[in-house]
Amino acid sequence: MRVFCGPDGEHGNRLGVVREGAFVPTVAARQELARQLGFSETVFVDDPERGTLDIYTPTLRLPFAGYPCVGAAWLLDVPELVTGAGVVGARLDGEFSWIEADPDWAPPRTLRRYGSPVEVDALPVPPPGEWIYAWAWEDEPAGRVRARAFPGRDDGIDEDEATGAAALLLTAELGRALNITQGRGSQLLTAPQPDGMVELGGRVELER
Repeated sequence: MRVFCGPDGEHGNRLGVVREGAFVPTVAARQELARQLGFSETVFVDDPERGTLDIYTPTLRLPFAGYPCVGAAWLLDVPELVTGAGVVGARLDGEFSWIEADPDWAPPRTLRRYGSPVEVDALPVPPPGEWIYAWAWEDEPAGRVRARAFPGRDDGIDEDEATGAAALLLTAELGRALNITQGRGSQLLTAPQPDGMVELGGRVELER
């Protein structure tokens, strides 16, 4: 599927989902399948009724990641997801799939602000070694952000099309709701909650 699609249904970050996680039972086998698929992340569903997930990049197992949870929330239609980091609230609302998560669960990212969207668009892919979320205001009063994400893992994913965890971190840092355009045209919506959690939402489409 593709998660965080734009208003036209295009773009979004490609996500691999193994709906029957028991068919790939070991960590080593799951890591190898995630590597073979080559998506930014692949999620294994270990219990569809409870929403229990196991998440991998091509080289790492993650306790939590944003866009796999948004995709799984859409697919499973359950009120919560169980990740290695904790329980994630989940809901569907019209064309959007939403999760509610703690920004502290997000892996570390370098949030690097630029002066304009033009500067963000012109950035080359940096060398591996640092996970960089480059962003600039498109319209600060309206909360509109232009962003690009560079994982820096040297695993074949030079740029992430849409990155939920980084959006959670940016929302927590700025303390306000955001409408983020990332990559080629993906859209991520966020909203901070009074308890310190952050809602994260977007459109999900099955790959055809």
